[in-house]
Amino acid sequence: MIKKNNDMTRKTVEHMRDGNGSVDQMLILDGRDMAPHTRLFGMMTLDKGCSIGLHTHIKETEYYFILSGEGIVTEADGEKKVSKGDVVITGDGESHAIRNESTAPLVFVALIVLD
Repeated sequence: MIKKNNDMTRKTVEHMRDGNGSVDQMLILDGRDMAPHTRLFGMMTLDKGCSIGLHTHIKETEYYFILSGEGIVTEADGEKKVSKGDVVITGDGESHAIRNESTAPLVFVALIVLD
């Protein structure tokens, strides 16, 4: 199966997980295309000042693969800067948030796999 770019769902979510501003999402796969153990596979774009608020992953693991830009990730042990090529891994009851404080858009792939 091949899914063309034009067939991918695009939407903007305001205040995602009580974050600031909006998140532009391109759902690479959606419910009908994903394996049963996958909850999300999409590309997220956060403009300057936008964020995804702090949230917890229970019985699932979320991966962020940073494609471009820079961001600040909040985890239990503090804040960390991420940039192109970095991977953020959050699962096993852990929480995280991500925000963009730079002028360039922060673009990353988000994948949630059920444990």
